[in-house]
Amino acid sequence: MATAFGFELLKLDGRARRGRLVTPHGEIDTPAFMPVGTRAALKGLSPLQVRGTGTQVVLANTYHLLLRPGAEVVAHFGGVQRFMNWHGPVLTDSGGFQVFSLADLRRLDDDGVVFRSHIDGAKVTLTPEISIAVQNQLGADIIMCFDECPSLVGASGNAGKWECGNEPTDAGSAPHLPTIPPSHLPTIVDAVRRTVAWAKRCKAAHARQDQALYGIVQGGLDVGLRRTCLDQLVEIGFDGYALGGLSVGEPPAAMREFLDAFAHELPADRPRYLMGVGTPADLIHAVSAGIDQFDCVLPTRNGRKGYAFTSRGVLRMKNAHHRLSDEPLDAACGCETCRGFSRGYLRHLFMNEEVLGATLVSLHNVAFYQDLMRRLREAIATGRLETLKAELLAGPIAGRRDEETE
Repeated sequence: MATAFGFELLKLDGRARRGRLVTPHGEIDTPAFMPVGTRAALKGLSPLQVRGTGTQVVLANTYHLLLRPGAEVVAHFGGVQRFMNWHGPVLTDSGGFQVFSLADLRRLDDDGVVFRSHIDGAKVTLTPEISIAVQNQLGADIIMCFDECPSLVGASGNAGKWECGNEPTDAGSAPHLPTIPPSHLPTIVDAVRRTVAWAKRCKAAHARQDQALYGIVQGGLDVGLRRTCLDQLVEIGFDGYALGGLSVGEPPAAMREFLDAFAHELPADRPRYLMGVGTPADLIHAVSAGIDQFDCVLPTRNGRKGYAFTSRGVLRMKNAHHRLSDEPLDAACGCETCRGFSRGYLRHLFMNEEVLGATLVSLHNVAFYQDLMRRLREAIATGRLETLKAELLAGPIAGRRDEETE
């Protein structure tokens, strides 16, 4: 492993894992949720506010920081932690997902990707070597290999072609997994080949021993392809292993079935990271399947739109029902928002497009996610994860709206 980086598995409860990551900028209790600070900032929140939610690690985006202000600028200020005044661990993704979302603005081949900047249209080249060099300059504690992230939905965006089943094919066999539309298979197979080739180049280019480098496993929902990719990545050797290419268009049930079938096959002595996921229900399922790290934009993106995650379900703050309510967002929450502000006031802020509303609901949402992770960690430590999982998924925390907000 990289110098000053380590992973300790403290407790197993079924396949769920309670662990601890050690990085140069501090420890991370796992399972851990990483709020997304795309441009070295969590939109509308200060580092002090984010730390107050119990957050230990945040994510920043290589693609966006490469374009603006530039990796050399961040390096000039002493790295991404000092640049954003975040006194804790940071993970940077490779930029691959953002580049591959620019399908109409990029050209892809085995060497890398050439794309047009969404800012000014300038031509930019991103290869495994450039991605790693940029991340070395940014100085995050954990960095990611450059990979190809294929979409699991056709050009029409129709996910209805997927078929999911839960019944085993025969006694003792694995459950049916969703059937990948045949038209997608060549793309996914090619992405696995390219991801492995690029991972080798990333490992060779990585120049800093104080940064952990994670490999990314691709392969869609095909367990055989995922195993092929994983076996080759393990042979190369990485500090951690991530599952990419999920939550990109497949039905949620399909992703959860896949995690149940495959997540436990990731190396047990390395951290396991599920990229870009997800809802509270997604996190609960994935923790049960054996995942250690998560990131997602939902807490802050939904917060800016006035949607609050609560123990009673999802609340929409523009709903007229809240106009005269003096209740906090969530009586079970002790965050700054819930301690000091009523639903009626929060609705007033959103109806008048006051920025403070987005800040307060985003702050609560991040606190809600971190409290959920704390409860999951405690349940694993005491051997009651499945009990808590059943309790949570049977209640409104799983994502259903409070009936009062309909």
